[in-house]
Amino acid sequence: MHILLKNVQITAPSSPFHGQKKDISIQNGVIQQIGDGLEDARATVIAGDNLHVSAGWMDIFSHFCDPGQEHKEDINSGIQAAATGGFTTVMVIPNTQPALHTKPQVEYVVSKSRHSAATLLPIGAVTKNLEGTGLAEMYEMREAGAVAFSDGIKPVQSPGLLLKALQYIKAFDGTIIQLPDDQSISAHGLMNEGIHSTRLGMPGKPALAEELIIQRDLEIARYTDSRIHFTGVSTRKSIELIAAAKAEGVKVTCSVTPYHLSLSDGALVNYDTNLKVNPPLRTEEDVKAIQAAVVSGVVDCFATHHLPQDWDAKVLEFEYAKNGMIGLESAFGAIGQYLPDLPLDRLITMLTVHPRQIFNITLPEIKEGAAANLTIFDPGATWEFTTAHIASRSKNSAYLGKQLKGKVHATVNGAVFHINK
Repeated sequence: MHILLKNVQITAPSSPFHGQKKDISIQNGVIQQIGDGLEDARATVIAGDNLHVSAGWMDIFSHFCDPGQEHKEDINSGIQAAATGGFTTVMVIPNTQPALHTKPQVEYVVSKSRHSAATLLPIGAVTKNLEGTGLAEMYEMREAGAVAFSDGIKPVQSPGLLLKALQYIKAFDGTIIQLPDDQSISAHGLMNEGIHSTRLGMPGKPALAEELIIQRDLEIARYTDSRIHFTGVSTRKSIELIAAAKAEGVKVTCSVTPYHLSLSDGALVNYDTNLKVNPPLRTEEDVKAIQAAVVSGVVDCFATHHLPQDWDAKVLEFEYAKNGMIGLESAFGAIGQYLPDLPLDRLITMLTVHPRQIFNITLPEIKEGAAANLTIFDPGATWEFTTAHIASRSKNSAYLGKQLKGKVHATVNGAVFHINK
């Protein structure tokens, strides 16, 4: 396949072409030429007034539900959702049925995504069958292709077990991912504990449930001198704890979701179940703190927390609805809409460089002779997000009907070219 990108602005801080408008010729998945006035009669031409190109984006926390719950999402639909959102690399969480806690299950995910629009990198379970009682065979999973370890949406609750896991992964410089949630605190909480939960008459989950886990796990990471990553960080104090630990030299990194930096618990006034997530949407003060932490650099990268739920899991009373929303297709537009002060170079660095640095993944290069791994986008485009923009099998998004800024045009992942309609 021949592809010709015409007059696209290269946004790649590590590239000598950064900030320049160039033509890029791609043939059979390899960048053949970067220059001006290139022509190729056999090529599919991609051109536009404000098109940018960067290294392919990477998401570090998505649920593709395969195997076990393919009616919500399967690997094929998840890959299409990723490519639609501009992501050429996605780390998938282990909360499948069965869980990704053995070598064969990790190999299944790796094999299913070969030669596709998005490369899947499995996150192996920390504990056997995600039960939180004994360590899984992390070394074997790493050999099979697991790039990090986590119990996903069921974070490790036992401090002793987490300590053993952090000590174990030091042998191969691995990383543990924790979604910070002490499940013994307000286990039945439906939203953030505060004035809005009181007004709506719903049981709340206090910020303490998140902050205690972060405080505890930072101490364990400090003791073990091992690497930990917190994802879905949502409160001001959580950010302060992580910033202080970074300043001390603790090996900690963190990510935030687009919805935690754009929506607050006040949005739940209409009991929209698409807004039922964990950690829950927090206060306006917390949202502003998250936004400031992204701009200042305390937050390392974004994580979509793409969590598909079928119609039956969301269209019912708020109390019984499942947590989570899809996020791959809307992530870039939501960040651009709700965080306009974030410089484009930094935004792209957080989507390309930082997640790969954290998990020791090679960064794709934009140079002649390199394998094509690219995202083509218009950072200034404003558009309304509708179901027509969703490639996922599930449609549980709180951004439906909302105006977003920044639109993905296409992706190239090796010989696989994906273009949005």
